[in-house]
Amino acid sequence: MKQLEPTEEFIDHLFRQQAGKMVAVLSHLAGFKHLHLIEDVVQESFISAFQQWKLKGVPEQPEAWLMKTAKNKAIDLLRRINYHTRYVQSQQSRDYTEQVTQFFHEYEISDSELRMIFACCHPSLKTEDQIALTLKLVFSFSINEIARALVLTETVVQKRMNRAKSLLANQSIPLEIPAGQALQDRMESVRTVLYLLFNEGYCSGKADEMIRKDLCVEAMRCAKIIAEHKSVADPANQALLALMCLHASRFDSRSSNEHGIILLEEQNRDLWDRELMGMGFYYLNMASSGEILTRYHLEAAIAAEHCKASKYGDTNWQQLLQWYELLLRIDTSPVILLNRSLVIHAMGETEKAIQAILAIPGIDMLIHHDPQYSAVLGYLYMKHSDTMKAKDYLQKALAITDSRAEKELLQTRIDQLSTKN
Repeated sequence: MKQLEPTEEFIDHLFRQQAGKMVAVLSHLAGFKHLHLIEDVVQESFISAFQQWKLKGVPEQPEAWLMKTAKNKAIDLLRRINYHTRYVQSQQSRDYTEQVTQFFHEYEISDSELRMIFACCHPSLKTEDQIALTLKLVFSFSINEIARALVLTETVVQKRMNRAKSLLANQSIPLEIPAGQALQDRMESVRTVLYLLFNEGYCSGKADEMIRKDLCVEAMRCAKIIAEHKSVADPANQALLALMCLHASRFDSRSSNEHGIILLEEQNRDLWDRELMGMGFYYLNMASSGEILTRYHLEAAIAAEHCKASKYGDTNWQQLLQWYELLLRIDTSPVILLNRSLVIHAMGETEKAIQAILAIPGIDMLIHHDPQYSAVLGYLYMKHSDTMKAKDYLQKALAITDSRAEKELLQTRIDQLSTKN
């Protein structure tokens, strides 16, 4: 046994990695109508782990320990569910042990996760409920984290969760990988969930954590499953995985040792992970074999342009602008328009970039509710030598951001402007 303290951070990380797998396997065993009991069993497994590990230390293989505990609790769960059976207790124990054990093989756990993703994206559920439910059951998001990811209140998320769980139970939704048209109908929702998960990790909503690598790793792991599984692999799935790999390759250069933000133009490109970058290019090349062009293809192409440049000044801004113009034919969301404006600025047209942001539909509301819009405007006005407007927008961003790293960056810029005056 390792004599390590099971810290809250360690348990949280382990919960993120394992809870979804445990819920998936137990749901495959017992069905969604017992989901409330399944979630209790998973919770009990982690409570048991925390209590025992505090006394005895963390085991060499904590994941295996948890799965063994979950397997034992699954046997108890099936006994509870089937307490009215005519079999004697010893017969029950032998039958349930055999039944449960086959579901806890590694390949079965992986398939159970994939089945769970598709079950959560069942067409009987509204799209917003599919996303919220998958984030909760497969990836173990808290209600608060789902609310942040979907820009909703916790009350709304809880209502969606209750509605979705009730539907799964009442309709006895099967845990299966769909086929034919049903597969295609659900695939887009699955990609959306994985995309949201990765983005929550890449630009964390947590005040004291700029990047949540554990979330990104989980998203990439599941994206790899759907990009390579013979039943579901297609160019869009490969493009999504390429996008994740290319972004993840720049993790180590995005923040300082003090967890401060380092902007793209200031990043040390020697820190970029060439292996991950190579994987990104590999999957992007695979994705180009089809005839479809999705937002994931274009976003991956944008990330690839940044990765190709040996230094910031070598970036092919004209090509990036073309990729953004194509992307806007698919998605005209404000964040894409915002990022396009930064490309325009990099091409030497800062005034045009500012006007492009101010022309974004609903920009007045965005400025007061989302710090990235006012932060970018403040940055561009700094570059445009308009100190008064720059400080005004930076202060607006500072007032509404929850991120400690963003606060520090914004305050540094405000201080720089004050020094100039």
